[in-house]
Amino acid sequence: MVEAGFDVRGLYVHEVSLMQDTVIIAVKQAREAGAQRIHRVMMRVGALSGAVPETLEFAFEIVAKGTMAEGALLEIEKVPVLCYCSACAEEFEPADLVCECTRCARPSVEIRRGRELQLTSLEVS
Repeated sequence: MVEAGFDVRGLYVHEVSLMQDTVIIAVKQAREAGAQRIHRVMMRVGALSGAVPETLEFAFEIVAKGTMAEGALLEIEKVPVLCYCSACAEEFEPADLVCECTRCARPSVEIRRGRELQLTSLEVS
Protein backbone atom coordinates (compact mmCIF):
# COMPACT_ATOMS: atom_id res chain seq x y z
CA MET A 1 0.00 0.00 0.00
CA VAL A 2 1.41 3.38 -1.04
CA GLU A 3 0.19 6.54 0.62
CA ALA A 4 1.51 10.10 0.22
CA GLY A 5 4.81 8.95 -1.32
CA PHE A 6 5.50 6.30 1.34
CA ASP A 7 5.05 2.56 1.24
CA VAL A 8 3.79 0.68 4.30
CA ARG A 9 7.30 0.44 5.82
CA GLY A 10 7.72 4.22 5.62
CA LEU A 11 10.33 4.22 2.85
CA TYR A 12 10.30 6.86 0.18
CA VAL A 13 9.09 5.03 -2.91
CA HIS A 14 11.16 7.32 -5.16
CA GLU A 15 14.47 6.36 -3.52
CA VAL A 16 13.60 2.65 -3.51
CA SER A 17 12.93 2.80 -7.24
CA LEU A 18 16.16 4.72 -7.85
CA MET A 19 18.18 2.17 -5.90
CA GLN A 20 16.50 -0.76 -7.67
CA ASP A 21 17.64 0.74 -10.97
CA THR A 22 21.11 1.44 -9.55
CA VAL A 23 21.54 -2.15 -8.36
CA ILE A 24 20.36 -3.49 -11.73
CA ILE A 25 22.91 -1.30 -13.54
CA ALA A 26 25.68 -2.17 -11.06
CA VAL A 27 25.06 -5.92 -11.34
CA LYS A 28 24.97 -5.72 -15.14
CA GLN A 29 28.27 -3.81 -15.23
CA ALA A 30 29.89 -6.17 -12.71
CA ARG A 31 28.82 -9.25 -14.69
CA GLU A 32 30.13 -7.72 -17.92
CA ALA A 33 33.47 -7.25 -16.14
CA GLY A 34 33.44 -10.93 -15.09
CA ALA A 35 32.99 -10.12 -11.40
CA GLN A 36 31.33 -12.37 -8.85
CA ARG A 37 30.78 -9.77 -6.14
CA ILE A 38 30.26 -6.03 -5.73
CA HIS A 39 32.10 -4.63 -2.69
CA ARG A 40 31.53 -0.90 -3.09
CA VAL A 41 29.13 1.31 -5.05
CA MET A 42 30.00 4.99 -5.47
CA MET A 43 27.43 7.61 -6.40
CA ARG A 44 27.19 11.39 -6.77
CA VAL A 45 23.93 12.92 -5.52
CA GLY A 46 23.20 16.60 -6.10
CA ALA A 47 21.31 18.77 -3.64
CA LEU A 48 18.69 19.43 -6.35
CA SER A 49 18.42 15.81 -7.56
CA GLY A 50 15.26 15.17 -5.58
CA ALA A 51 16.86 12.20 -3.81
CA VAL A 52 17.63 12.03 -0.08
CA PRO A 53 21.09 10.44 0.42
CA GLU A 54 20.23 8.87 3.80
CA THR A 55 17.10 7.29 2.35
CA LEU A 56 19.07 6.02 -0.65
CA GLU A 57 21.47 4.29 1.76
CA PHE A 58 18.63 2.58 3.59
CA ALA A 59 16.91 1.59 0.33
CA PHE A 60 20.20 0.22 -1.04
CA GLU A 61 20.52 -2.24 1.84
CA ILE A 62 17.04 -3.56 1.12
CA VAL A 63 17.17 -3.82 -2.67
CA ALA A 64 20.71 -5.26 -2.75
CA LYS A 65 19.66 -8.34 -0.73
CA GLY A 66 19.96 -11.51 -2.75
CA THR A 67 22.16 -9.88 -5.39
CA MET A 68 25.93 -9.76 -5.86
CA ALA A 69 25.72 -6.29 -4.28
CA GLU A 70 24.42 -7.62 -0.96
CA GLY A 71 26.67 -6.36 1.83
CA ALA A 72 28.36 -3.82 -0.45
CA LEU A 73 29.24 -0.40 0.90
CA LEU A 74 27.36 2.49 -0.68
CA GLU A 75 29.40 5.70 -0.75
CA ILE A 76 27.54 8.86 -1.67
CA GLU A 77 29.31 12.07 -2.59
CA LYS A 78 26.91 14.93 -1.85
CA VAL A 79 27.15 17.58 -4.56
CA PRO A 80 26.26 21.14 -3.56
CA VAL A 81 24.46 23.56 -5.85
CA LEU A 82 26.69 25.74 -8.03
CA CYS A 83 25.17 28.67 -9.92
CA TYR A 84 26.59 31.14 -12.41
CA CYS A 85 26.06 34.89 -12.39
CA SER A 86 26.30 36.33 -15.90
CA ALA A 87 26.54 39.90 -14.54
CA CYS A 88 29.63 39.08 -12.44
CA ALA A 89 30.84 36.28 -14.74
CA GLU A 90 31.44 34.12 -11.65
CA GLU A 91 30.26 30.82 -10.23
CA PHE A 92 28.92 30.71 -6.70
CA GLU A 93 27.35 28.37 -4.17
CA PRO A 94 24.06 29.89 -3.03
CA ALA A 95 23.28 30.18 0.67
CA ASP A 96 20.01 28.30 0.12
CA LEU A 97 18.12 26.84 -2.84
CA VAL A 98 17.50 30.30 -4.30
CA CYS A 99 20.31 31.08 -6.72
CA GLU A 100 20.99 34.66 -5.76
CA CYS A 101 24.50 35.85 -6.53
CA THR A 102 26.56 36.13 -3.38
CA ARG A 103 28.44 39.07 -4.86
CA CYS A 104 25.80 41.30 -6.54
CA ALA A 105 22.56 39.74 -5.17
CA ARG A 106 21.08 39.29 -8.65
CA PRO A 107 19.05 36.14 -9.23
CA SER A 108 20.65 33.53 -11.43
CA VAL A 109 18.87 31.05 -13.68
CA GLU A 110 21.98 29.08 -14.61
CA ILE A 111 22.59 26.07 -12.39
CA ARG A 112 25.89 24.40 -13.22
CA ARG A 113 25.99 21.69 -10.57
CA GLY A 114 23.69 20.07 -8.05
CA ARG A 115 21.27 18.02 -10.15
CA GLU A 116 23.52 14.96 -10.37
CA LEU A 117 22.30 11.47 -9.64
CA GLN A 118 25.11 9.29 -10.94
CA LEU A 119 26.52 5.85 -10.38
CA THR A 120 30.20 6.80 -10.69
CA SER A 121 32.12 3.59 -9.98
CA LEU A 122 32.07 0.08 -8.60
CA GLU A 123 34.60 -1.97 -6.66
CA VAL A 124 34.22 -5.61 -7.65
CA SER A 125 35.99 -8.95 -7.49
